[in-house]
Amino acid sequence: MIHNLKQQGLSISAIARKASLNRKTVAKYLHQGLEAPVYGPRQRDGRMLEEYKDYLLERLERFPGLSARRLHREVKALGFEGGYSTVTEYLRELRPASARPFERRFETAPGQQAQVDFAEFQVEFTSEPGVTRKVFLFSIVLGNSRFVWGRYCSNQKLETVLRCHIAAFEAFGGATLEVLYDRMKTAVLGEDPDGTVRFNPSLVALLDHYGAQPDACHPPGIGRQEPASG
Repeated sequence: MIHNLKQQGLSISAIARKASLNRKTVAKYLHQGLEAPVYGPRQRDGRMLEEYKDYLLERLERFPGLSARRLHREVKALGFEGGYSTVTEYLRELRPASARPFERRFETAPGQQAQVDFAEFQVEFTSEPGVTRKVFLFSIVLGNSRFVWGRYCSNQKLETVLRCHIAAFEAFGGATLEVLYDRMKTAVLGEDPDGTVRFNPSLVALLDHYGAQPDACHPPGIGRQEPASG
């Protein structure tokens, strides 16, 4: 390959790039008139574990959650001389795929409910290399259609939250009857002794303008309401 590339008129630097070698190595092989060795894919040594296959299957059948490190120790005690990585690769083929748990979809009627939440990200902007800034994603999900509207924000202040609501309602062409909040500080101010949730008056006024009312998820450990899945 190196000599063929040289015959095509490529420089040592160009050959090195194409062959993924350094320039000195290319120059050495050209000078000696030798071709660089070609390394094939590494041979898999999972066959070393074939004699332990029945043992591993029995262990996984009885205890599906056994880790590869634990099983490596066990087969090593039985005489296996291979490494831990060999066991992990072999178990990927041997271990039965776990069934995905059934998830019950939380349903709401069209126009009934939407859920609002904030997500937080650490972002490095190309205009400021090496500087990491905190960015928030405001999202509102319609409970029936699962349609999501979102906007990145630099803060979670009340003014920002209100502007995002207005923009989302304009994009939706209206508001749902209820808007569910996951205890956002800008939405939920607290809870009275009788369990009545106190919402931010400015947010309540905005929702009332659009014919909507706020709702809040239950605190953790008190039968939290299932979130609308957009």
